[in-house]
Amino acid sequence: LDEYSSAQTLDPRRATMLAKLIIERARETGLMSDAGLKEEIDTPSLLADLDAWLCDLKEMRIADGLHIFGRAETTESTRETIRVMDDVSTTNETMLLLLASPNAERDGLLAALEGRFVAAGPAGAPSRGRVDVLPTGRNLYTIDPRSVPTRTAWEIGKQTAEDIVTRHAQDHGEWPKSIFIDLWGSATMRTGGDDLAQALALLGVRPLWEASSSRVTGFEILPPASFGRPRIDVTLHISGLFRDVFPAQIALFDEAVQAVSQLDESEDENPLAAKRRAVRTEPLRIFGVAPGSYGIGLGEQIAKNDWRDQSELGEAYLIASSFAYRASGEGMAAGKALREQVASTDAFVHVQDMAEQDILDSDAFAEHEGGFAAAAKSLGAKPSLYHVDATKSGKPAKVRTVKEEVARVLNGRATNPRWIKGQMRHGWRGATEIAETVQNLYAYAALADAVESRHFDQMFDATLGNDEIAAFLKKANPAAAQSIADTFLEAEKRGFWTSRRNSTRSALESFLGEAAE
Repeated sequence: LDEYSSAQTLDPRRATMLAKLIIERARETGLMSDAGLKEEIDTPSLLADLDAWLCDLKEMRIADGLHIFGRAETTESTRETIRVMDDVSTTNETMLLLLASPNAERDGLLAALEGRFVAAGPAGAPSRGRVDVLPTGRNLYTIDPRSVPTRTAWEIGKQTAEDIVTRHAQDHGEWPKSIFIDLWGSATMRTGGDDLAQALALLGVRPLWEASSSRVTGFEILPPASFGRPRIDVTLHISGLFRDVFPAQIALFDEAVQAVSQLDESEDENPLAAKRRAVRTEPLRIFGVAPGSYGIGLGEQIAKNDWRDQSELGEAYLIASSFAYRASGEGMAAGKALREQVASTDAFVHVQDMAEQDILDSDAFAEHEGGFAAAAKSLGAKPSLYHVDATKSGKPAKVRTVKEEVARVLNGRATNPRWIKGQMRHGWRGATEIAETVQNLYAYAALADAVESRHFDQMFDATLGNDEIAAFLKKANPAAAQSIADTFLEAEKRGFWTSRRNSTRSALESFLGEAAE
């Protein structure tokens, strides 16, 4: 690509030849598909998009090993953390605070165990520019729920909302009418309510704050002309933690939904109001697990291989998420209403706010994003699935499809020799991290059809297909090694993976026998 860029002005004939070679190579390796590129566009634009995707991959933040409690970062890794934080004005101060954090964590733990006072400090992610959370190791407090969403969160969420509808319009040529948003309590605590603000902005509603305390006192319904698009019918899927910590926000959103649904606006301007007029009932737009319950449970079900087909997993998601929440209080069973919303949704959105995580390092992402995908497919719907990267404070969010995000993490982190070598330094625990990544890749294949066969080839070549890595896994953590081999065999059995090697199955069975011994 660099050669092509230089040759465009100096040697156009060579540039044309290079362009053909690049596109052919990108097509053969699957990078064209991974980057979500469409070959119908002109060649210069296609190559520019491919170059941007590769640069994005190159700049992806990858942990070099695991966090060790009480061990200071190196000066080099501290500078890298500061670079990610984009905290230029206070670099020296931030460097000192980061270097002081390991000792502060150790001292804070010892003080707590001895029943001594531990200084209080705010919670949040340093990678999002939150220098105020440093040094770490303090007794954490989060936010005043009455101030959610904060004014800052409103500005960020409003912009993210526009980024999402713009991406959908680019993909489909029209605005989405209905969007499902995944809303987690932990993320809300860290960001001050970016995701809730995004939902309100899509609906065409702005929070109102008390001037002196910055507490949210209500909302204002904005005219469509002020945001330049139709209102969007938004449904929230809330986590158990959000349900418990933010009842006022549940009430705020429900009241906003009811108010917008009663507006005298056309269907083109307000699909939510049109639905209410059609069914003549108050809309239910907040769903989650049963009161007192937490998590959907799909990760465990997949890990135990306790399922027949994808529709069964989709049904499990719908059953687990079938409780509706209103401003009035406790949740109520509303499976029919949930199914109607899932079946009619144009897009599903999950926003990731922490750079320290990615889509393949926790089964929670697959449960929520993949679970919704399986549920929608079982109901005959094909909504767009968007994973929004909002990890860089002060920079626009990047809206990618779930399939694009899985491919990005697979190429940038999961199969990266540097990441795997970093895990190997941690013995059995590092082997567990590798096994969990393989399991989560499989979960996305099972739930969301977001993994291609060649992705399993890539993962296999980086782990059990590599003699050095395979030997490490067997020695450091035989259980993890067996889990990885079982996962690959199950992926092959269920048709998610057709290995390029004829000997893969026999090699995996042999590996399982050796691991068992």
